[in-house]
Amino acid sequence: MTQTRAVAKYIRIAPRKVRLVVDLIRGKNIREALAILEFTPRGASPVVAKVVKSAVANAENNHNMDSERLFVKEIYVDEGPTLKRFHPRAQGRAYSILKRTSHVTVVVAEREG
Repeated sequence: MTQTRAVAKYIRIAPRKVRLVVDLIRGKNIREALAILEFTPRGASPVVAKVVKSAVANAENNHNMDSERLFVKEIYVDEGPTLKRFHPRAQGRAYSILKRTSHVTVVVAEREG
């Protein structure tokens, strides 16, 4: 079974938030996955949709796969580097703010039959 992947790195959304969106489309066919992402009201939805479309384009152009038979075989989110920022507080103190980043990986494959 041939499979193709696409990766989006250093996305400025926390991995925990992106995983909520990614879990909705795992195992679905591409058309259904994109429809779900379009109507999911979360900030990570457009980013994940873009990566899915990229994986489909890679499959069509690089491996001559049929886009109608493709499905999301694997999709996962890894944590990227964290940007550390500081917020001033009372009496000279500082609270740290962790701005987390994500790496999204999508693997698509053709259904058998």
